[in-house]
Amino acid sequence: MLPSGEQIAIAHGDQRVVVTEVGATLRTYATGGVAVVEGFAEDDVPAGARGQVLFPWPNRIGDGEWEFSGRVAHPSVDDVEHATAIHGLVRWRPFRVEAVNQNRCVLSLLLHPTPNYPFFSELSVAYHLGTLGLTVTTTVTNRDSVPIPFGLGFHPYLAVTTPTIEGTQLEVPAKYYVAVNSRRLPTGELLPLAGSQVDFSRAKSVNGHELDVTYCNLLRDDKGMATATVTDANGGRVELTVDRNFPYLQVFTGDTLEKGRRRTAIAIEPMTCPPDALRSGKDIVILEPGRQWTGSWRLRKRT
Repeated sequence: MLPSGEQIAIAHGDQRVVVTEVGATLRTYATGGVAVVEGFAEDDVPAGARGQVLFPWPNRIGDGEWEFSGRVAHPSVDDVEHATAIHGLVRWRPFRVEAVNQNRCVLSLLLHPTPNYPFFSELSVAYHLGTLGLTVTTTVTNRDSVPIPFGLGFHPYLAVTTPTIEGTQLEVPAKYYVAVNSRRLPTGELLPLAGSQVDFSRAKSVNGHELDVTYCNLLRDDKGMATATVTDANGGRVELTVDRNFPYLQVFTGDTLEKGRRRTAIAIEPMTCPPDALRSGKDIVILEPGRQWTGSWRLRKRT
């Protein structure tokens, strides 16, 4: 038995994806044998939240109770350094495999109430390969009798074809970023990107930049899509595109990861809300009983 459970493989043309039963995690994605995401081996555990689904909150929330719909949540601190709870509750839970076709798979999870999150919800994640690359569509259903709040995120590491990200160009189409304190929690202030050290609204090298930044006010095309890009020193380019339901992108250059993983890929994380949103209420999704929410994002490799 593998640490991440059943391995679900899908394909389209020269594209190959493996999704794991545990966490509905994107373990690998390659096009023409070239990695689109930096994943992990089938007998490994995904350190650094690699490829994981982040629900019912992405990023961090602070310690101390919070309340919604008359229920009180008590987050369990698992990022001890910052005294925060990080990346939600589903990334280590086995999902149910609902459907597998040649180029598509669907996994779901019933998340029962716990002291960390005292609400009953259902999460369905569909991975679909096609001419546009890999599209990930998530549906959240409120299975409770009261309105529920949530945030959702994903943690793909966009791969480069070089040993490290040195020489890589990053472009993040945003106008502002979220100011945070020493615990990596928002101060409540949005800072303009223009002229700042973390301004990648136009492609530039990540050399000398250690990023763990929440970008917002994304610049979108006429279809409401925003696209961030990673272009390595060999010209290999990966695009991550989000719909309007993902107004935040967390960008992490992996400087604090374990030896051998530091600055070898760039995580660009679609998020529906900023850090600490369940406590602050900032841009959380609120679902009435029986209602559903759906959002999508996409990865593809350009040569």
